[in-house]
Amino acid sequence: MSDFDAIDSLLASVGPQTDLPDPEARRALREQAQLSKAQVARALGVSPSTVSAWEAGRDPAGEVRVKYAYLLDGLSAKLATDTTPEIEPAVESTAAEPASSEPEGGDDVEVLTAPEPCVLCGRPAGQRVEGFAQHLDPAECQDSTAEAQSAPVASRPAPASKPSERAKGPARRAFQEPSGPVGLIHAAVEGALAEHQGDVEAATAALLKKAIPDAMRLLDETRKGARYDVIAHPGIPDILKKQTSRGADQIWEARPKWTRAELPPGVHEVTALDINGAYLSALKTHLPLGQLEHTTGMPHDRRRAGVHLITPPAWEHDAVLPNPIGERDEPGPLWVTEPTLRLLLRLSSPKYGLCEAPEVHESYTSGATENLLEKFRITLKDARDTAIADGDAVTLEYVKAMYSKFVSTMGESNYNRELYRPDWMHIIRSQAFANLWMKALKAHDEGLPVVRAMGTDELHVIGDWRRVFPEGRGVTEVKVKDLYTAGTDTTGEEQ
Repeated sequence: MSDFDAIDSLLASVGPQTDLPDPEARRALREQAQLSKAQVARALGVSPSTVSAWEAGRDPAGEVRVKYAYLLDGLSAKLATDTTPEIEPAVESTAAEPASSEPEGGDDVEVLTAPEPCVLCGRPAGQRVEGFAQHLDPAECQDSTAEAQSAPVASRPAPASKPSERAKGPARRAFQEPSGPVGLIHAAVEGALAEHQGDVEAATAALLKKAIPDAMRLLDETRKGARYDVIAHPGIPDILKKQTSRGADQIWEARPKWTRAELPPGVHEVTALDINGAYLSALKTHLPLGQLEHTTGMPHDRRRAGVHLITPPAWEHDAVLPNPIGERDEPGPLWVTEPTLRLLLRLSSPKYGLCEAPEVHESYTSGATENLLEKFRITLKDARDTAIADGDAVTLEYVKAMYSKFVSTMGESNYNRELYRPDWMHIIRSQAFANLWMKALKAHDEGLPVVRAMGTDELHVIGDWRRVFPEGRGVTEVKVKDLYTAGTDTTGEEQ
């Protein structure tokens, strides 16, 4: 495509928006045609949660709006020929709209048809901000407990004087089953245990087999009301496609596989630390939303993410720290992911000054956000934390399988047809490797000699690591995998 073709395409996208039926009619048309949201999503190249948002009142824009309108018109015509009563498109009302039909806040704010608990105070709120229900007016969003404690006794109103507050929503009931995304996990575990008469091993095995579709269902649930539309099956550049049927693509993930060449003098006690939930933490990373666009000779844009062809800088600290791009034999340019590039740029900044900035030759990127999978990640993290606290091995293994298989099957896999984003798969993996590298740097800066860094979750150090890293099973903590001695004593004997 030439520059003028790209401009013509951009100009063509600016103009009157294609008319769409109202949200209720959109949903009714799809249901009468007995189509699932997933089927519609695949046809339009979006996610099922995006279709849910359109049927809840959100309107698509640009080319996808034209395609959606074409689909709805076709369904309406076909259902009419099948003697199903046709659903008329919404007629624009000529009545005056209320002055406050759109709340302040722009595109970040979504008006809810039914109130949801505010993420900050728990009281019913009528808007979502970036996918989270909350009050726009701080005066409406007060922590009632803190407010009561801070108010003078004489000024506290009697309960009877504020009946409207009590009528805002039902009280939170004790001993209720979890709802929402967490409820999906709980219900799946309870159902598997009931089906297998409490047999933990059989229930766990059954849950692991359906971890992939369950993870996609959970993702769909956590994406409801989200700010960003996602293309689930975009066109992928050749560098992200396997070169042979059993081969690999051209992306370098910078997986660390490093062992220190020489230890400090003496015999040392080495602790092999296990980094908890490495892939779960890596879900918080900059992910491209749409189809990747090719650019050359452009500086790095932090508002975008993707893969980049770079010439990596020389690394002169291999004696004490692993190379940020991993162990690579051949020199020259290579394709790296967003986390690897950002790590190199960070290390080349004046704050660190550990290397020169990499040279970026070309890129495939799209507009990006770091919070695309944040609600999905938090839901899995909370379920993991609760399972550990309760000693619930079934839920723990189920949650681990959900996030690990979610990452491993979003590329070219026959096990996940809902999402085809090999760029995401490489980016999330590389983020896990970059997270491990930063932990190695933290240990080094705190005076702990780093002995080994492997994969996503293995870091060997010498010294009192507990003053640097918290110990435990949480995703922000580490635990001991092994303890051994290494080095040479004063007589020259190896340990």
